[in-house]
Amino acid sequence: MDTTGTLDEALQRLHASGPERLGRLTNHAPMAVEALAARGQGAAVHRWLDLYASRLEEFPDAVEPITDADWRSPLGDPRRAADWIARFGRELGERPWRDVLALWWPRLLPGMYGGSTHPVIRVGHAVRTLLADRSGGGITEPRLTELAHALGYWAARHHPVADLVPVSGAADAAAALDAVVPLDVREGGFPARLGRVRSLPVWAAAVTDPAEAHRRLTELVRAATHRYATHGHGDAT
Repeated sequence: MDTTGTLDEALQRLHASGPERLGRLTNHAPMAVEALAARGQGAAVHRWLDLYASRLEEFPDAVEPITDADWRSPLGDPRRAADWIARFGRELGERPWRDVLALWWPRLLPGMYGGSTHPVIRVGHAVRTLLADRSGGGITEPRLTELAHALGYWAARHHPVADLVPVSGAADAAAALDAVVPLDVREGGFPARLGRVRSLPVWAAAVTDPAEAHRRLTELVRAATHRYATHGHGDAT
């Protein structure tokens, strides 16, 4: 992980921008610069960010603070992104980041599908920067702020999928993906497609051991990556 300050500088630049652009497209920059730094390409971070800068939009306006008594109703409301980010910023300023994550992870996990799953991916990148404190340079203000932005984006795009029929019998991740019924991607955007999902493979659903969960997730990522050539679709915008 980058310990030169380059990643923190890039995150500070990005925190003046919103989590999306054009009202629906995810801002990939925080995840991209973290990945560059994590892979030893810190020297390329600012140059890459300069090229991406035209796609960034201003940070959204706040509506009203999100309180302990009323945090459920604004879940999944993208208009409240700034309010959610501010909420997590306050929590991370008051308690250790692991405690905040442990509290909110179960609350947010059912809605991980919103934003084409980019919010939960951004949280993963943010957590990796904080875990880097084992080797130096981990827990800094820009990285805590990045976790607040990531969790806030997740809460604002929270989108559960309900009334699913379980598809059992998958022996591994590849078989689970094979069991997924393809949707016609020509019909509507991602939220519309998500609304047409009626079933979900139950492979690995009962796993509770952290080491086994990590192994299963690694297997799932590998299987999904191998299918990208035939199932991935680009968007010129």
